[in-house]
Amino acid sequence: MKVEAEFVGSIGELDAAEWNALTDGSPLLSHTFLSALERSGSVGEGTGWQPIPLIFRRDSRLVGAIPLYLKQHSYGEYVFDWSWADAYDQHGLEYYPKLVAAVPFTPVTGARLLSREPALLPQMAGILSEMVARLQLSSAHVLFPDEASAEALSAQGWIKRHGVQFRWQNQGFGSFDEFLMTLAHDKRKKIRHERKKVATAGVVCRCVQGRDISEREWDFFYKCYLNTYLEHHSSPYLTQAFFHELGERLPEHIMLALAERDGRYVGAALNLYDKDCLYGRYWGALEYIPNLHFELCYYQAQAFCIQHGIRFFEGGAQGEHKLARGFVQRATCSFHQIAHPEFAAAIRQFVAREQVGISHYQQELDERAPYRKPA
Repeated sequence: MKVEAEFVGSIGELDAAEWNALTDGSPLLSHTFLSALERSGSVGEGTGWQPIPLIFRRDSRLVGAIPLYLKQHSYGEYVFDWSWADAYDQHGLEYYPKLVAAVPFTPVTGARLLSREPALLPQMAGILSEMVARLQLSSAHVLFPDEASAEALSAQGWIKRHGVQFRWQNQGFGSFDEFLMTLAHDKRKKIRHERKKVATAGVVCRCVQGRDISEREWDFFYKCYLNTYLEHHSSPYLTQAFFHELGERLPEHIMLALAERDGRYVGAALNLYDKDCLYGRYWGALEYIPNLHFELCYYQAQAFCIQHGIRFFEGGAQGEHKLARGFVQRATCSFHQIAHPEFAAAIRQFVAREQVGISHYQQELDERAPYRKPA
């Protein structure tokens, strides 16, 4: 039976239960998370991220949705197309605005074509393609889709672009030391040395969950978050109101790793999690302490996963240094629909050449895997 597709003005306009019923339960795709971005002003007017979710109804019932944004720039995406925008500009063409299906500022693989009906996904991908022409836009981009979304987009002829991230897997470890014993000797020694230096500096770390995070601790974390951007001469994407709303409305999915020295906080790292995966998201420190980044962002998170039986830890974008901390490479992808036929052909050739280099890079990463070789 045919579905009817329409844009709506925000996630917040939609019923939370209906939206959440389309997802796999990931907190990053939840109505709470996405609507908090809107209400807090982290996306919306003046941010370059204008929410225009595309929804699909059958007999007035919501059967599909795409978390979609009209973008005026390419910040906060982690799939870099600046060179494509430059090429458009050099030819006197407008690249922006463009459509982006993604979780803003979140380079984590997940469903992008949301539906409980697998047969509907190709139709959703096709309708999204039609919207590019209908709105007279340069392009549409689906970032970090899961396998089901990717298959539907491929079937509709979208251009596939490959990428690489790093993920840690909990192999049923009984303790952090048991995890360390699976690593090659030099990696195990390095981690123990780094953790010892943090402890010798008088730093004590602890993980605080959900409702146990105090307002003072949220305020401290936000100072750390701002400082990270300040040190990189950049501007923060997320507002303080966004984090406070997460704490109030999504506490069962939040873990804050805090570092203290001499009775005062010195650093913090915020993570979201569900029963299967922990997502390392934001971190910062108000003073430099050697190896504190590794302790807060990786070792505390890995120990938390072991303690709570969480299988995967997604450490975020980039970072070959994660290999030495027990992470291994995994393939990611994005899909692109380009309206201009000549640019579409050129970009298709570009990603094909790029994939050759990425394949070699993945082979190199596999050769540098951190785990002990079988005897």
